[in-house]
Order: sequence, then C-alpha cells, then structure tokens
Amino acid sequence: MSKAAKAEDIRETRLADALSERYLSYALSTITARSLPDVRDGLKPVHRRLLYAMRQLKLDPDSGFKKCARVVGDVMGKYHPHGDQAIYDAMVRLAQDFAVRYPLVEGQGNFGNIDGDNAAAMRYTEARMTAVAWAMLDGIDRDAVDFRDTYDGEDSEPMVLPSRFPNLLANGAAGIAVGMATSIPPHNAGELCDALLHLIKFPRVTFDKLAEFIPGPDFPTGGVLVEPRDAIIEAYRTGRGSFRLRARWEMEKLPHGQYQIIITEVPYQVQKSRLIEKVAELMQARKLPMLADIRDESTEDVRVVLEPKNRTVDPEFLMEHLFKQTDLETRIGLNMNVLNADNVPGVMNLREVLQAFLDHRHVVLVRETQHRLSKIEHRLEVLGGLLAAYLNLDEVIRIIRETDEAKAELMKAFELTEVQADAILNMRLRQLRKLEEIEIRREHEDLSKEQTSLNELLKDDKMRWKVIANEIAEMRKNFGQKTELGKRRTDIGEPPTAIVVPLEAMIEKEPVTVIYSDKGWIRAARGHVENIDTMKFKDGDQLRFSMHAETTDKLVIFGTNGRFYTLGIDKLPGGRGHGEPVRLMIDLPNGDDVVDMFILQGGRKFLVASDAGRGFIVEEDSVVAQTKNGRQVLNLKPGQEAATLAVIANGHDHVAVLGTKRKLLIFPLDELPAMGRGAGVIMQRYAQGGLADVTTLNLKEGLSWQTGAGIRTETNIKSWVGKRAQAGQLPFKGFPKSNRFR
Repeated sequence: MSKAAKAEDIRETRLADALSERYLSYALSTITARSLPDVRDGLKPVHRRLLYAMRQLKLDPDSGFKKCARVVGDVMGKYHPHGDQAIYDAMVRLAQDFAVRYPLVEGQGNFGNIDGDNAAAMRYTEARMTAVAWAMLDGIDRDAVDFRDTYDGEDSEPMVLPSRFPNLLANGAAGIAVGMATSIPPHNAGELCDALLHLIKFPRVTFDKLAEFIPGPDFPTGGVLVEPRDAIIEAYRTGRGSFRLRARWEMEKLPHGQYQIIITEVPYQVQKSRLIEKVAELMQARKLPMLADIRDESTEDVRVVLEPKNRTVDPEFLMEHLFKQTDLETRIGLNMNVLNADNVPGVMNLREVLQAFLDHRHVVLVRETQHRLSKIEHRLEVLGGLLAAYLNLDEVIRIIRETDEAKAELMKAFELTEVQADAILNMRLRQLRKLEEIEIRREHEDLSKEQTSLNELLKDDKMRWKVIANEIAEMRKNFGQKTELGKRRTDIGEPPTAIVVPLEAMIEKEPVTVIYSDKGWIRAARGHVENIDTMKFKDGDQLRFSMHAETTDKLVIFGTNGRFYTLGIDKLPGGRGHGEPVRLMIDLPNGDDVVDMFILQGGRKFLVASDAGRGFIVEEDSVVAQTKNGRQVLNLKPGQEAATLAVIANGHDHVAVLGTKRKLLIFPLDELPAMGRGAGVIMQRYAQGGLADVTTLNLKEGLSWQTGAGIRTETNIKSWVGKRAQAGQLPFKGFPKSNRFR
C-alpha cells in the first residue's frame, strides 16, 4: 500500500470523541448482548445459546446425557465466541437446584453445593435439558421466532426463545451492565400462571390484586419472607425494592429442660459454610454471648445446630440477635431492568413484565398458526393434484408412458401446478390402490377443516387469547403448586415485631476498671482493680481518672468544648498495654481536653459550667450521644471552655462556686435553670480570672471538700451565702489552696 493510500485511511478526531464513541459501543454491547435478560424469555444470550445448542445435540429430557465439554465446545465454536469457563459456569448455575428455582439443565456428576464448593471440571460432568427448558424451546422449529446469523455467518441462532414457560420471573435474573443493573428474585411458576390468567381477563388489574396471586418471591432454598405486604406491593408497582428474607429455624427440646436451635433453611445465595464461619468469628470476638456453640450436621438437607449458653436464654432473643449480626437474615433486591421486545433497556413493573410475556406468547401463537397454514396449503395443493390423478388415472398413465415431456403435458391436460405435477410423477405404484385414495380424500378433508379453523383463529382475537389461556393452564398443571417441583418453598411470614434485646444479653457482663491518663490514653483493665498504683503508664504520664464498671456499661466523657461523648465500655482496649488515645474513639478536637467522665447510671442531674462562670442544670439522660461527634450541651463563646461538672446529690439545695482568685459564693440551687442545651446563667462575677470549681451541698450539713487525709466539712458557712451572680468573698481558714472541692 502506498503512503498516499495510508494517509487517506487516517481520520483525525478529538481524543474525547474517539473515547466516547468506543465506550458507548462497549456499553451498548454489554447492556444488550451480555448482562440484561430479555423480558420475553428471561434469558441472556449465553443461556439462550446453551439451550439451543443442547437442542441441536438432541439432549431432550428423555434422551441420554452428554459430556458438558461437548456442549460447551459447540456453544463456544458455533454461537458464543467467549471463554469456555464462563460458558461452563453459566451452564452449571442452570443446573443447581439451590441457585435456580426451576433448573433448565439436568446435571449428572458434581455440580457444586450450597456450601460454595465448585463444580467438577466439564470433562467429568454430563447434562441434558429439563422439561422446563424443553417448554422454553417448544415451537422453535415452527417459525415461532426470528433467527439471525451467528458471529461467523456459518449458522443461525434464535434471537429469542418461544418460551412457553414464564422464565424471567420464575427463575429470576441478575446482572451488572454499564450504568445499569438488574436483580429479579425467583417466583413460584404456579402463582405466575394464576396471575397471567387473571391478567388476560382483566388487563388493568391492580397491584393489590396481583399481590394476592403473587404474594412474594419463592426462593429455591426456602426461608421465610418477612417483608410487609405494603412494601411488597410498592416494589411490584415500581419495579424497584427489596425483600427481607430470614432462615427457617425451629427449637428442638433436649432432656433436663435444655434445648437447641436447628436451622433447616438458609437464605437465598448465602453460602452455608461461610455463614457458619461468620458466626464462629463473632463467637470468638465475644459478640454472641448468648451462643455457646455452632456445628453443621447437614447431609442432603440443611441442619445447622445452635447451642445456647444456658437454658434460660430466650430463643427469640438469641435468633433476633443472630438475624441482626449475620446473614441468617438478608435483603434480596428487586430491580426489574430488562430488555423489551425492541431490545431497549428499561425498568418495568410487575404488570408490564407479565403483559410482555403474554404479548410474546400472542406473537408466537400467530406465527405458529401462519406457519401451520402455509404447511397445510402446500399439502392441500399436493393432495389436490393426487386426487385429480385418481379421477383420470388411465389418462395420467398414458401421458406418462407415451410423452417425453410428461410434466408439461400433465400440467396442460389437468390444469395442474408444477408442485402437483411433481407429486404425481413422484407417486409410487402402490399408492394407486383404492385404499390409498380413500386415505388421501380423508386427509384432504381433515386438513381443509383445520385450515378453516386456523383462519378463524387468526381473525378472532378472543379465540387466540383463549388458546393462550389454555396453554398457561397446561403449564400450571405441569409445573404448578400441585407438583413436587412447583410447591412453594418460601413461606410468607409476618413482619417481625421489634424485640428489644437487653444490652446485657448482647454483651458478656464482666467487671472492669476504666483507666484514663493525663495524656489522654484510655483502657479497661479486667476486674475491679483496688490498687491503682500498680498500673503502669508511659514515661511522663500518670493517672487522671479511674472508676469501676461493667462491660455492659456506658462511659460518658465531658469535653472542654461543651460536648458530651458516649463510649461502650466493651469497646475500650484491654488493660495489658497502655491503651489507646481517646481521640481515636471520639471526635474530640486537638485543641480541647477532657473535663470529666463518669459511668452512665440514668436519672441523675448534673451542674455544668464554663470558665466564664456561667452554668445550668442538665438531666443525665439528655447528654447521651449516639455518634462519635458527641452531643453539644454547653454553648461557649470564643475563648471560653467548659470548666467543671458536678453531680447534684439528693437533698442538696445550694451551690458553692469558687473562682480562680479564691472567691467563694454559696447560693440556692433553685436559682439555676434546668436546660437541655444553652450557655447557662451567671453564677459568679469576676473582675479578674474565672471559675475554678463548683459543687452542690445541703446547707444544714455544711460544705465538704476532699483532702489527702479524707473528707473535711465546714458547717459555719452562712457568711458566704448570697445570691447568684455575686462576687463572693475569700474562703474560711483551712480551705485548700488547690482551689478544688475534690
């Protein structure tokens, strides 16, 4: 090729345009020819090609098996130029009765199991089609669907299967394309047939009515569907939603009042072995304190045994906890994104999907009828010529014997068509007997009646829908609820009521000692440690707070930013090391510090105050935070910090406020407001400095403070009693120079 010719083949274009053009081609190919199923037969191209190739190999339900490698080879070589492993994987799934509600392939050999084990290599396994697959292909040789050339142009393949069986909803589908995905769970074929028959009579049927026929998906592995009916109807109405599916379990009683729980069915697409591993990991992490052991006693049937910690454990509590923590409860998505009859993707609702199947069956019926009519017309033409020959048998014989152009002479003498003349010339001598003539006349009469009947069928819309209804009724008889294959496997259960599982039941209760250091490191040492001096800290660090607690308790932390943070004691690091910085567990800004911390008891009241001398009373229950970000309670102006937190004991009626300049003020507690959040009111005024500490007291009992030798109390304090917002005066003799009450 010359340089000029090569230059002419080069087309300049922007990189963005070239990329978008190629990516769009790839996306369309993925959407329409790989990932999304056709609404009419519910199959992707690889599945459709598999079934067609198996039919070409005559692997019908009554025939023998052939090696899967033979099937995969034919599919890959003739129809599907992709990897053999991908084709075999698709074939294996069609044969797995735990993955497909109505298997389309009957496998012989190891085709995997519910534990997630892989199938044997294709050279070891054998397969043939099931009766369901045969029903999908019924009519394919009667011009029921269009064919197209294969990728190499040497053969042809169906663009869609006739699909006498409602495969899309019965077996479901899942796929991820470019920018879109589909997820359709399997349903019960008998219930689908009931809904289709009703839809034929009432094309505008409501979704409430459809949900009476189709109450929800029917999964091959059973389970219990606990989605509310309103949510199911809404999912079917929009074509999008999800279904809540739980494992089926039962309680098995043992001697001496003991019991164990038996899991008999696991949720759809959950690997049993992985599920057991997950439960064992949670037990190892002590997150399932109610469960003592789990073991797998499954044979052909699923049997997973759960042993409770003791017989006092409520089985409902135990299962609710397991449902929340493990895949014993899953959500199955619904996204009916499919290709319509024009190969255009879109999300359809339940009624549209059912109607698309009926419309496809109508098209198939019309095409099959027209195909049969053409066959009848051709046969009647042939029979007409044979009958003409019988009426003039002697003349026909004479023409054949005496003329050189017998065909032309016959056509001229009896006004025959070329087809009729060929039929006469190809007639065998034994067909000249009288009995044969009678049979031909009877056949001609029967075909004429059938022709009339089929022409009436093509003209009468109601008659065609009646035929389709009869086909669906026959399908229901073969694969409906009264058959072993068609029995509903997934029960429709009631949505679970909210069972409040006590915190103690969720976490193993153990005594611990919470240790917090000056540099912000926190840990929970096992047991109630009495001698804190034995605890080790990092160099330059020392104890700041310590308190006894249980692993089921909550730790509440009050920061200088006015926020309260909540931590589960069971989430704290163990006491063997130095712990972890508390800032890794809560969102405490670097510029802020911890003012105080306490074990949540509930029902108490606190006095919170800023270093500006403002404060208020807050309920303990209102400071609990649900997130790492904490709960803002004390509002602060720039430059201010939260200074102190005091527990208001029962019987206390006054507040003692101490400033950094050693001014003490005592005023009535009822002068402070109770608030959920705010800046508070002025408790003490300062010319210089700010708030040092706050406590509450019973005026008659006096003011107490902590010393190294113990607690001291001063009862002669009337001189320091005043009104809120006063400056106060220097404390009495003997008051600690630390300016702290504790």
